[in-house]
Parts: sequence; C-alpha cells; structure tokens
Amino acid sequence: MKRVDKYVLAIDLGTSGPKTALISVYGELIDSEFKDTPIKLLSDGGAEQDPQGWWDAIMSTAKKVISKNLVSPDDIVAVSVTSQWSGTVAVDQSGQHLMNGIIWMDCRGSESIKDILKGPIKIAGYPLFKLLAWQKLTGGAPSHSGKDPICHILWIKQNRPDIYRKTHKFLDPKDYINLRLTGKFAATYDSILLHWVTDNRDPSHVVYSDKLLKMSGIERSKLPDLIQAMDILGPVKNDVAAELGLKPGTPVIGGTPDVQSAGVGSGAVRDYEGHIYIGTSSWISAHVPFKKTDIPHNFGSFPSPIPGRYIILSEQECAGKCLTWLRDNILYHKDELLMEECVPNIYKVLDKIVERVPAGANRVIFTPWLYGERSPVDDCNIRASIFNLSLENTREDIARAVYEGVAFNSKWLLIPVEKFMGRPFAYLNFIGGGANSNIWSQIFADIFDRKIRQVKDPIYSNARGAAFLASMALKYITLEDIPKYIQIKSEYIPNPDNRKLYDALFDEYIHYYKSQKKACARMNISAEGVCSLPQ
Repeated sequence: MKRVDKYVLAIDLGTSGPKTALISVYGELIDSEFKDTPIKLLSDGGAEQDPQGWWDAIMSTAKKVISKNLVSPDDIVAVSVTSQWSGTVAVDQSGQHLMNGIIWMDCRGSESIKDILKGPIKIAGYPLFKLLAWQKLTGGAPSHSGKDPICHILWIKQNRPDIYRKTHKFLDPKDYINLRLTGKFAATYDSILLHWVTDNRDPSHVVYSDKLLKMSGIERSKLPDLIQAMDILGPVKNDVAAELGLKPGTPVIGGTPDVQSAGVGSGAVRDYEGHIYIGTSSWISAHVPFKKTDIPHNFGSFPSPIPGRYIILSEQECAGKCLTWLRDNILYHKDELLMEECVPNIYKVLDKIVERVPAGANRVIFTPWLYGERSPVDDCNIRASIFNLSLENTREDIARAVYEGVAFNSKWLLIPVEKFMGRPFAYLNFIGGGANSNIWSQIFADIFDRKIRQVKDPIYSNARGAAFLASMALKYITLEDIPKYIQIKSEYIPNPDNRKLYDALFDEYIHYYKSQKKACARMNISAEGVCSLPQ
C-alpha cells in the first residue's frame, strides 16, 4: 500500500484535560497541545467537570496545533475523539448542557442503584434473575460503587428531577464532544456499555434491550442512537471548521473511550496480546475472541471499537495519581514547612531516587487505594496506607514503595485477567504517562515476572488509537498493519534475583487488604450508610 501524507486531528479528553494532536494515518505524532481542566470534588462523593470547560480547552488546543501550519488543513482527513469514560452529561434538545458533567470518579449513585438491585436470592450483592439477564445480554452488571452512568442518571432522576425532566439525551463525555463537533446526538457501541441497557451478544450489532431499559428505569428516549466506533458520524459543523481552520466537510469518526483507544494505540491488537496503562488510573487489557464476565473480580470482555471484536475491560482507580499525591501532599505540600511559589517537576528526580533504593523498598509497602478500588475488588471504602515503617526508613524508601505499590496492585489484577484468558501474557506493551519511567518499567517486569515493552511516546497512545480508528475507517491502513507502526523504545526482562522478595511482599500486600477492609468500611461509611470518598 502506497504511503500518503494524510493526518488525523485526534482529541484525547483525559480527566486532567485534553491532549489535542495531529497524528499521521500511520500513527506518527506530528505535534500536540494540552490544556488543564479542573475537577470539582464534593463532600458527598461527587466528582464533576464543566462541559463548556472541556469544549473551550479542546477548541483552544486544536486551534493552536492547526495554526502552526505543520501540515496543510487539506491533508487533515478526519477528526477522531477519545475521552475519559463512564461520565454523564445531561443536555437539552439544543445540545446545551444542563449541569456539570458527572465523571467516572463520582460515587453519589451508590444509593440510587440499590433500588434496582433489590430482589430475593442474591449473588455477590445482585438479585439472581436480574444478574442473569445483565450477564447474558451485556456481559456484566452495574457497579455497586455508583460510578457507572446508569447510577449517575438514576441519581439525577432522584435528586435533580428538574434536570432529568429537561434532559433530551444523557451523553458520555466523548459523545458530548462529538455533539459539539457535528450537532448529532449519538453514542458508540462501546461508549454506551456502562449504562448496562444494551444487548452486546453480537459485537458488530449492539442494540438497546427493552428488558434492560425496563430494569434500569431509564427511558430509551433519553439515550442516544448507536453507531460503531469506526462509523463516520458526520462532517464537522461549518462554524467549528471555520474557527479551527479545518476544511469544510472534514468527517468526524464515531470514536471510542480511553480504555478502548489505548487498546488500539498500544499496538496490542491481536487476540491475547496485552497492554498495561499507567496514567491517573490504570488497567490491564487484551483483545479476546469471546464474551465472558468475571463477577468476583469486577471485569469482563466487551465490544471493542474494532468491529466484531471483544476487549477485556478492567480498571484500577489510582496509579500515576499516587505520584501526584506524593508530590503535592507529602514532598511539596504548601504549609508552614514549605512555602514556595513553584513546585518543580520532580518525576525524573523521583526516578533517580527510586533507582538507588533496593528492590522491596526496605520492606515498606504502599497500597494505592487513595480513591477506593474497582478491580479486582469493587470497594469504595478501602483506603491507602504506608505500612511497616521503622526508624531506619527514609522518604526514599517511601518513594520506591509508591512505585512498587502501584505495580503490586496491578499484579493483583494481572492474576485474574490471565486466568480469564486461560493463558499468561508473553509480554505487555506499557503505555500511559507511567511508561515514561525506565525504573517503573523494570519494577513492573520484576513484580509481574513478565517482559514489559515500553512503547515510544506512551502518553499519546490513546490519541494514536483514535487516529488509527479513523485511518482504518477511511481505508488508509488495515488492522493487521497496526503492530508494525508501533515503535518499542525498550524491553525489560524480569530480574530473577528479585523473584522471591517480590512474591513474599505481594503475599503481604494481599493479606493487608483482607485485614484492613472491614476497618476501612467502618471508618468510611457515612451515618446514612453511603460510601464517603475523599474530597
């Protein structure tokens, strides 16, 4: 196939803000811009962002990257959006948002979901017959944590009935951005998943289920029509194209949420080929040729943005966020002990510190449950700890323990994921901001006892995945081409000298969760019986 100089405007709306990039149809990063978008954390477990803030940041970053004239607007062949998942934006018929967007961290719906989880004969907290229906049709079931869009919508219905009545459609963040780009209300087969109202048995033809809609108590009319991730939703609106400097009629692809776009952008697109993502949150994923659910560990395989395929979806709440916490709340917390105007970017410094601390952090263990956990346990009450400290330990040990604790937590998920697949990973492609760290790559290899492949430009894997979807939709590449367009910066082989130590510490890590979960539940459930997450 002859190479052409064509490009995709890839928009990756993360929790911290959008990375808007120009990426070639072969996955080559040309340039990008980023702008921060604040999060509003509420005392009742709410987590919100301003949808207009998302849009303003996207327009700002897109205009900047296009105006550099690194490529001709005539050669920008598509716009493709990926975004944080499991959020809810209520919009009216004109597309105007009616309240702040509720994001994936919001657990206020944990009480609201209880009403549809009532019933006799329960398994893992779910009424048997409803669980069987959810499993058969969707491949999963709503989370008890209240963080799924079905829970957000039910919370709005119960607590903001005025907003619920005025809502024309409830949209995922990605689908809201697509609405602003095209004027069209739509969701993709994958973005709608966590509403738990679709029949996913045929990943190439996902449809709403009347039975599940009735179980949910949500009207079909308030949910968007469905398309595939690689379908063309429509052209960019003329006024948006003119403001951005795009040619009129530039197509917008259906797009996909971040977990799924990472699965494409990591290059691990063949069945049983895995990737690990370490950003604010983390996950381990792979494509598999079957639909299945692991209820005890709160994950399963669901429709992929690649037509006809399934992808394992599992998520852990806090990963790279733990380093931000270490920086802002421990090392550079602005109190009487440290009054500085600027906090330096210390992540490279942390890498150097961690490299000189021996494996095992001198027996200090950090548990990264700063915001509860999703997988392999659905527990919004569990909290982080630094334990086994002694007089001899230093903050260098604590820094290493944070890196290792995130890796221990990921191994806790790796075990059931590999069991789910019926085979171990030969290697995992490492992406996300955490993959910029060489020492973290080695720690993951040692703790997992698996080869880790560090992908080049790992923070752009989501945007690259979005670009690849557009490229496939427009027939510039095929799925089979993707692995050859992914560059591997380095490979990390497990150090056998650390095997016994890390296995022993991992066992203690698991024992610690089991010993502390009841205490954390007592301390973090409010008087009303609602999970209370930190502000």
